[in-house]
Amino acid sequence: MVINMNILDIIGPVMVGPSSSHTAGAVRIGLAARKLMGGEISRAQIYFYGSFLATGKGHGTDRAVIAGLLGYAVDDERIPFSFRYASEQGMDFTLEGQEDFGDEMHPNTVKMNLIGVNGRELEIIASSIGGGRIQIDEIDGLTVNVSGDYPTLIVHNLDQPGHVTEVTSMLAHKSINIATMQLYRSNRGGDAVMVIECDQGIPTEFISWIEHLEGIRKVTYLNLAGEIILADDSGTIDSAPGDEKNSFVGKQGMAGKERTEKNV
Repeated sequence: MVINMNILDIIGPVMVGPSSSHTAGAVRIGLAARKLMGGEISRAQIYFYGSFLATGKGHGTDRAVIAGLLGYAVDDERIPFSFRYASEQGMDFTLEGQEDFGDEMHPNTVKMNLIGVNGRELEIIASSIGGGRIQIDEIDGLTVNVSGDYPTLIVHNLDQPGHVTEVTSMLAHKSINIATMQLYRSNRGGDAVMVIECDQGIPTEFISWIEHLEGIRKVTYLNLAGEIILADDSGTIDSAPGDEKNSFVGKQGMAGKERTEKNV
């Protein structure tokens, strides 16, 4: 996988803390998880792996993740005191180590099992890959490989001919350019998922249109404008204001997968 970086990525972010990977990246992971949840967190079970586990305490990784879950930015001066603020806000959390997430995981990896005040539950695995950059590796058991830097559309569908063409053709019709596209399926004719990162935002009515297509199970959208949109096979769209720049909602996983990744 090719990672595009600019000079600001190399220099690193403006931040509070000693390490762009162990501190700034950890804050961004927590913040991304908060956006995935669509609001405040009531309970968080957090498991650190690899370098996060071995050296994270000295770098403040534990406090950084909690700060992100509270909605703090990487340069927020409250980060070192996040445990206290979490307690004051009623967030219950546990911090543990996990020896193995699999051979392919980045050493700066954390897994979180979250429950929101809105009742939403989420399991997320994410990595800090350097310079404050992060990658969301899994959402509820589904491999996604999402950076959070682009408007991202995740479509759960039956593995049938035509679904990819329907979605991508409509994106083209709306003059929305695809930056990257990943395709997964559990087995031939089973459950499938599209993960599409775009250069432009996606209109709400387009998401509703996709959700109502035959064979589409669920549509999830990461909206850089700060609106959380989740559509599923119930025929409804759940929308709420995001608390920061990016908002992302996801639930349900898919056991087993075949993966195709395409850079467009």
